[in-house]
Amino acid sequence: MLRTRMATSYIKRTIRPLYGWTQSTPASCFLDPAWDRSVNIWPGMVFMRTSGENVTLLNATGVPYGLGALYVGGDGIDEPLDAGINTFAVWKLAPDAEFEVLAPAFDTTATWTDPGDGTELLIYGQTTGANRGKLVPAGTSGASAQPVARLLKVNSATKLTIGGLRQKY
Repeated sequence: MLRTRMATSYIKRTIRPLYGWTQSTPASCFLDPAWDRSVNIWPGMVFMRTSGENVTLLNATGVPYGLGALYVGGDGIDEPLDAGINTFAVWKLAPDAEFEVLAPAFDTTATWTDPGDGTELLIYGQTTGANRGKLVPAGTSGASAQPVARLLKVNSATKLTIGGLRQKY
C-alpha cells in the first residue's frame, strides 16, 4: 500500500510486478543511515548493499543488488522518513521475473530500442550524476559494470517491461 497525502493521491508505484510473486524476492533491508537524500529515489531504481543489511542507491564503486521498492523523496514522498525507521525493500529478480518500470525510475533521455525479435538486451544502473540509480541501456556513459535486468519490451516513452537475468554475466 502506498500512503500519500490527498494532494498526491493519484501517484502509483513506478515498479510493478507482472510475474514476481513467486519469481522474485522483496528482500527486507534498511536504507543506509549515511544516505544523504541528495538524489530523489523512485521505486524501480538500482540499489547496492553497503554493510550488513544496509542498502543505498548504486554508485560507481558498488555492485547492483536489486531494484528499490519504496519512494525516498521522489514525487515528494519519503516512505522511510514518514515511517520514522529506515526499513526498506529491494526486489531481487529471478530469471523468470517480469516487471513494469515507469519513468522516472529509468532514463527517458536514453535511446531504448525494443528488440522485437527475442534478442536479449541488458539493462544497467547509472552510477553518477542526476540519473544515479536509474535504469539505463547498455553503452550508456557512467553505467554499472554489471547488468541488473533484461529489456523485454518498450511499452511507451514512459514504461518498460523488464525481466531478471538469465545467466551470470
